[in-house]
Amino acid sequence: MSTSVELNNLTHRPEVHPESNYDVPEHDGLNNHTHLPGAYPEPTSPTARTKHDNLHLEDVGGSSTQGSGSASIVPDKRWKQSLEHPDKIELREQDCPEVLGFAFPALKKWRIIAVIFAVQVSMNFNAGIYGNAIPGLQEEFGLSAQAARVGQAVFLICYAFGCELWAPWSEELGRKPILQWSLAFVNLWQIPCAVAPNYGTIIIARILGGFSSAGGSVTLGMVADLWGPDEQHSGLNFVVLSSVGGSVVGPIVGAFAQDNLSWHWIFWLQLIFGGAVQALHFFLVPETRSSVLVDREAKRRRKAGEPNVYGPGELKPKLTFKEIIRTWVRPFDMFINEPIVLCLSLLSGFADALIFTFISSYGIVYARWGFGTIDVGLAFIALLVGYLLAYFSMFYVFSRAVKLRRNHPQRITPEHRLWWLLWTVYLLPAGLFGFAWSCRGPEYNHWIVPMIFSVVIAIANFTIYMTTIDYMTAAYGPYAASATGGNGFARDFLAGIAVMYSTPLYTNVGSYPNNVAWATMILAFISICVSVPVYVFYWKGPQIRAASKFAQKIANAREENEGRIATLGNKAEAGHLENADPQV
Repeated sequence: MSTSVELNNLTHRPEVHPESNYDVPEHDGLNNHTHLPGAYPEPTSPTARTKHDNLHLEDVGGSSTQGSGSASIVPDKRWKQSLEHPDKIELREQDCPEVLGFAFPALKKWRIIAVIFAVQVSMNFNAGIYGNAIPGLQEEFGLSAQAARVGQAVFLICYAFGCELWAPWSEELGRKPILQWSLAFVNLWQIPCAVAPNYGTIIIARILGGFSSAGGSVTLGMVADLWGPDEQHSGLNFVVLSSVGGSVVGPIVGAFAQDNLSWHWIFWLQLIFGGAVQALHFFLVPETRSSVLVDREAKRRRKAGEPNVYGPGELKPKLTFKEIIRTWVRPFDMFINEPIVLCLSLLSGFADALIFTFISSYGIVYARWGFGTIDVGLAFIALLVGYLLAYFSMFYVFSRAVKLRRNHPQRITPEHRLWWLLWTVYLLPAGLFGFAWSCRGPEYNHWIVPMIFSVVIAIANFTIYMTTIDYMTAAYGPYAASATGGNGFARDFLAGIAVMYSTPLYTNVGSYPNNVAWATMILAFISICVSVPVYVFYWKGPQIRAASKFAQKIANAREENEGRIATLGNKAEAGHLENADPQV
């Protein structure tokens, strides 16, 4: 399961980012509003920046001029808005840095992230625990096991689309209301599932629940609201752990429910968990979206006697239907047309699909050792152990990157973020090969052996997800959210497909006792194919990115702006630079 990434903010703090080799100019030329003098002086050069100028780099939403007054790259729609309201003073983020998420105390930031951790776990818990309802659904509605799995598959597939559908609204309206609405709808659709008079009701409710799940489009965006790109790794690492961990917490808890309660409780448990985290989110998590916080500060100042002060969100045009569609389509465009996004998303999606393959096949495998329902559920602890080992390993990677950035900044490229994956991606096929020939039964080895290889697979899954997000963010800069959106979509979508093929694969390929071995071998050989591009991108990534239409746009912007990337609008205003060149 993934947290489909809305990471436009991951690169949006305007310090010079040593990996991207470009700075983000102030947006003095973006519009014609008067700017408030704030806590920071106006820049006298393109490199005079404030660390709190929380500009959004996902997609291009306007023009940019350097502080010295160079020509803009792209006409800005807000220019017309400025001429219509010349008497309004725009409050910018550097005018009120104290109200932004970056200025929150460390304890408050981690309180927010702790709640977001629980929220993300609950969303992925909803996908993982469904498998424990399958026997009860079969008995209640006279279904085959394969038909009963459809409810899990459609939830995951719709979850893949839901994350992308919610993303622009969290940027326009704020993180908190969108996440509250998402949680409310997800919780609402648990009720018809729990009291369903027929299986069709469950399918419809699961489809709606999947579309209602905001996932990482909001949660990872909140990490970017609180930390800059060189500080956010710990928060990002923590939220990634919640995403992958939630998928396996579900079958652990679900095993006890399946063994002691009716199938209805599988859905009531989802509602109880979801309701609890929604309440925690409502009372403990404030708004973190910078543009919303600036708008609120502007309104407060107007009430305090500064009548002409307005926030950027109040002065820019509202989202149009065309802009919304453009925002939704771009992740799929990059997924299809960008080799880096396509290959790494398929790798990440395949790794996540393996977890749902295990959810469906663990019962078949461990029945050979006489495992009961609860025993099979507890077997998923091995995956949690792997995730925790990978989680802690990333801290070494982060410290190594900091030292490299400090001592050899000229060597920093986006590809250096793939370094740890060079060592861990091969764990995926290695773990699968080992699992294949250790899961044949007690006649061959102890049950702990396939669990050890499950740990190895989990380490690979975590590092693949974390590292591919990190690399795409650095490689695509302003298009990071769309690139990582394709990654998240692949993880959820392929996981949904895996639910349907897992049991037939493990029961119909070969004969006992080698049927489970040959089924896993097929997955192992596929994993080799999807792992190879990691090494290609590490060594040839700069040349591949040079051929990218998105990279070419960034390069052209740098050239026109004397080597500095244009100030970019937020994702909700995406597509203006792309539309500037209709030939691309």
